Amino acid sequence: MRRSTWGSRGAAAGTALAAAAAAAASAAPHLTHWAQFRGPDGQGVSVEKGLPDDWSPTRNVLWKTPIPGRGHSSPVVWGDRIFLTTAIEGELVPGAKGVEHIIEGHPYVHPQGVGDDRRQTFKVLAIDARDGRVVWEKTAHEGLPYDTRHKKGSFASQTPITDGKLVWTYFGSEGLLFTYDMDGNLKWKASLGGIATVGVGVGTSPVLYKDLLIVQCDEDNGDKSLVVALDKRTGKQVWRTPRKVQVSWATPVLLRAGGRDELVTSGTEWIIAYAPATGAELWRAKGLESNAVPSPVVAGDVVVLSAGYPENLAMAIRAGGSGDVTGTPRVLWRYTKGTAYVPSPIAYEGYVYLVTDKGILTCLDARTGAVKYEGGRVPVPATLMASPVAFDGKILLSSMEGDTFVIKAGPVHEVLKTNTLGEAIAASPAIARGRIFIRGESHLYAIGVRAGS
Repeated sequence: MRRSTWGSRGAAAGTALAAAAAAAASAAPHLTHWAQFRGPDGQGVSVEKGLPDDWSPTRNVLWKTPIPGRGHSSPVVWGDRIFLTTAIEGELVPGAKGVEHIIEGHPYVHPQGVGDDRRQTFKVLAIDARDGRVVWEKTAHEGLPYDTRHKKGSFASQTPITDGKLVWTYFGSEGLLFTYDMDGNLKWKASLGGIATVGVGVGTSPVLYKDLLIVQCDEDNGDKSLVVALDKRTGKQVWRTPRKVQVSWATPVLLRAGGRDELVTSGTEWIIAYAPATGAELWRAKGLESNAVPSPVVAGDVVVLSAGYPENLAMAIRAGGSGDVTGTPRVLWRYTKGTAYVPSPIAYEGYVYLVTDKGILTCLDARTGAVKYEGGRVPVPATLMASPVAFDGKILLSSMEGDTFVIKAGPVHEVLKTNTLGEAIAASPAIARGRIFIRGESHLYAIGVRAGS
């Protein structure tokens, strides 16, 4: 009788514990996934808490794994798998040249374009998120590249994207897409054609909308620019929309406004929103009139776009409109200081944070553009290429000097920590599984708190 009573109580306790565990798991979305460039919704924001905010090569680094070659693509995470791309430079091919660029009717060679005279091997890697072990490594493509890359850039700058069943990888200048299952089996590949971007490489990463894989492909003069959607399962083209927008490097963003889904693209001449299911244009606004490198960010139905060269401009547009919204009340504000050439801004808890390439921060109210602070500096010299990410009231800025600065979120600037790993960081970090995954120049790092510490 006693044993029977104990057993029923134990079963009840076990049921209660299981229910509590399930409730905790459901209350913490995105904990095991960071599936695309800048994670959930492409915004760089994690809901996780309890992550470490200080680390060094000897503190809170759970593991580090060497990554061959050169790549600025960010890690993406699904469950126990991390996916990365990289490009390995091979032998010199004397006389080899990439595509010719014609700018304003004249041949153009970018003064810092390199790499078109060497064979390149484009690889995709899967890494175990628990211990850093390389699970599989696949060669997607080998050959001479279509175009040069910027000497500070890479031929593997486009971040993969996954839905937990397939992982899609994109090598932009080549216009090549390779799709693998989680075990590394190639499921399909497709060519969008070579994409010429004034000799500095492609920065745009693909996005997923339901069963569609969408890629923004803007080239030199805009004569061949387009946005294209493929069936994610087969690679078959579903829609293709030409756009007269010259080269951009920004990844488009998806949002919902006015009861519909929108795909918002940044650009020099035009900012254009499309219906992601069909590619039909919904609205447009006068563009940034500068190099569209940073990706848009979203605060509710407000999308913020920016550029930092040759002019500084950030602007906010209330989505959900139609036609040309230039000069209408849907353009909520414009700000002409403090923007970056490369890193994207971040929208977090009602504010938009602009960050320059030297790590100078500006905080604005996302809906009104009201300035909360300007000129917020990091404590040591910094060069930024990675875009910021945020969690638990903190913003992380990672630098080419190997530092990650932890900034307190909110209307008052405060640097909480400076963490050094000792190698350049050009890729935006990923946050998943209670860890921060940072891709350095030569290694992938897992930052976390060791069990029992």
